[in-house]
Amino acid sequence: MIDVLRNGTYRALFLAQVIALIGTGLLTVALGLLAFDIAGDDAGSVLGTALTIKMVAYVGVAPLVAALVDRLPKKAVLVTADAVRLAVALVLPFVGDIWQIYVLVFVLQSASATFTPAFQTLIPSVLPDRDDYTKALALSRLAYDLDAILSPLLAAVLLTLINYNNLFLGTAVGFVISSALVLVARLPRRVAEEDTSTFWQRLPTGLRVFAQTPSLRFLMTTNVVVAASTATVLVNSVVYTKGVFGLDDNALALTLGAYGLGSLLVALNIPRLVERVGVARTMLTGVWLLVVALTFAMAVAIYAVATGEGWGALLLAWFVLGSGTSLVNTPSSRLLAEASTPQNRNLVYTAQFALSHGCFLVTYPIAGWLGAAGLPLAAAALLTLGTVGAIFSTRRYRGAGISAQGRLVSTPAGSK
Repeated sequence: MIDVLRNGTYRALFLAQVIALIGTGLLTVALGLLAFDIAGDDAGSVLGTALTIKMVAYVGVAPLVAALVDRLPKKAVLVTADAVRLAVALVLPFVGDIWQIYVLVFVLQSASATFTPAFQTLIPSVLPDRDDYTKALALSRLAYDLDAILSPLLAAVLLTLINYNNLFLGTAVGFVISSALVLVARLPRRVAEEDTSTFWQRLPTGLRVFAQTPSLRFLMTTNVVVAASTATVLVNSVVYTKGVFGLDDNALALTLGAYGLGSLLVALNIPRLVERVGVARTMLTGVWLLVVALTFAMAVAIYAVATGEGWGALLLAWFVLGSGTSLVNTPSSRLLAEASTPQNRNLVYTAQFALSHGCFLVTYPIAGWLGAAGLPLAAAALLTLGTVGAIFSTRRYRGAGISAQGRLVSTPAGSK
């Protein structure tokens, strides 16, 4: 898998991704602790609202910005987005009111909604070989998973030495280094094209490709299940760890780390698994594993609230949720690459970015607001949503032009 790092451009982009992820991982821990500091036991509700605002930025801003910057140099787009995120990270330590968290989260995630799709669309151009691209996807997922493990552990170590507000400084450093690596990377030149479409013509392009492509409609249903499981972890980990179990800040970092460890172990084996059983079957397996994990998570919630115990069981549930998420997310970009052309790829990836995070726009409020009323209630609601998504995923799988081996039989490239 690591032989793709011999490509100098991809190596620089990969390192930029890793370092920025470490910074944002510290931000995740610090934001959770900041919310608990300001709101106490209502931290889950605050985080649920903040993450909902994040999704509004992703869903509302990403398609608009993608259409606006589609013809601009990718390097300028990436560096500008990092600069905005850097500025927000430097301001967050001085927040004293909940509404300030909400405003800064919107600005930060609007920049991320610009950065992430633009970054993702570069990889197929840098690594056009299909097998290399699959390895890069696995390596990219590995970076996310290592971040999910190492960033909380690093945060746990740093929290023994510094106040959590100083973790925001680590986030800022990550964005600075990320920008520097993007600047030195030799990005592929944009292929000249005669497309004279207007902003309003480009805006719905990605959504149109999704609507016309069976494999992408299958991908859309899997997004629902991933959103239900991710919201369970990201919104309520701090509530379980500090509110229910009465544990310290380090325990929160370790809880998030269990989720990342499960995802990491699966990501290491994704290239071999995809080669053996195919992209779609791998994803469908992950979907139903998430349903099983959500069922277990609901049982843990009921037991934890009743007894104040069960942290070990929670770690196991989070580990399985991470494993299922990796099975779905890691190979999913293969579907996007095969369903798009170099001309519309940025818009197709942005459509997936917006559509997938649109699911979070539903699941984050469920996890936060229902969780404030009762963690078992939120767990049951998310399990129900995830199960419905899994049923529709199975139906789309059977009707998406996918062979018995789980490989795509045909995938339209999508129109410009």
